[in-house]
Amino acid sequence: MTLTLLFVGKKESIVRHLPQAEIILLTYNNDGQTEYNKRLELKVPLISAVDRIQQIFEDRNSIQNIQMGLFKLEVYDYPTNVFQEALLNAIAHRDYESTSSIIIKYYPSEIIIENPGSFPLGIDSNNIITHPSAPRNKLIAETLQRLKYVQRSGQGVDIIFKDMLSLGKSAPEYKLYTEAVSLTLRSSLEDIEFLRFINKETEENGDFSVSEICILKYVKMNKIISLSKAAEVAQITTQSATNVLNVLCKKKNILQRENRNRYMFTHRVYESFDDNIEYTKDKDFDEIQAKTMIIDYLSKNTFMTRADVERLCGFSSTSSKRILKKLREDGTLILEGKSRSSIYKLK
Repeated sequence: MTLTLLFVGKKESIVRHLPQAEIILLTYNNDGQTEYNKRLELKVPLISAVDRIQQIFEDRNSIQNIQMGLFKLEVYDYPTNVFQEALLNAIAHRDYESTSSIIIKYYPSEIIIENPGSFPLGIDSNNIITHPSAPRNKLIAETLQRLKYVQRSGQGVDIIFKDMLSLGKSAPEYKLYTEAVSLTLRSSLEDIEFLRFINKETEENGDFSVSEICILKYVKMNKIISLSKAAEVAQITTQSATNVLNVLCKKKNILQRENRNRYMFTHRVYESFDDNIEYTKDKDFDEIQAKTMIIDYLSKNTFMTRADVERLCGFSSTSSKRILKKLREDGTLILEGKSRSSIYKLK
């Protein structure tokens, strides 16, 4: 009876029997403003409410054009699927025994979604990305899935984190209160470099997982990451973090291991970011380390090619040519052959 009323009931019946099944949309003209300028109360079937809110969202969702080489990338304030997942999560996870309503606060630079009820048992802000799905209202979640409003029954939190971070925006912020949960999404583009980097690497290496995105975002901000920190920021086990780091190092050539438990961007990736003093110092260290790696490799192998250097050291083609030239000039290596048949040996 309750499920039918929520999805196809008349407005009058919902007001009479389920008055708490309400979604309130508040609009503010300024960030941090306490008094709203518009208020919309929706005590209607869930699908009607979702469609109405989605339309208001799309009308307000602005685009910023980001130059990507010869092309421009259109970046929305909020990815449509992120807002939809956040809204549907609130509907599927809210406590319908509470008399409070779902409240959506729309500010110029952020959206806050508040819904009654705490996190399901076992879920908190430290495991919300990867915790197995545990919707408080399973039938509502499954009905939304059958109606194609969500791709799968579950949290969708991984989608929210991955897409926001991939677009160079700040991470979604969850706050847990005694009897409510709030989610804040911010529209500002805080890291255009990271956006360009992820976009370029996706074209060349394929899509990233949410764990990879979380780890790469941390490295971009802090320059280096330990195994334990990688597990923490991606909200996965140490063994899973090891596997993710191995993919980013060996398969995608994005990270390199500085020592047993510390990882940093490869020389190739550093070159894709705007230069600054700190990165320049890292590059100098990188080339010293590369010389040691090349000599060690050639002590066990007869020769190596420039492509071998790129794979071994995480260098771009330009950087590989530069380091090989230096090693030839200082008498460490000799070059045999020309063009594609060129090989390098220890002198």
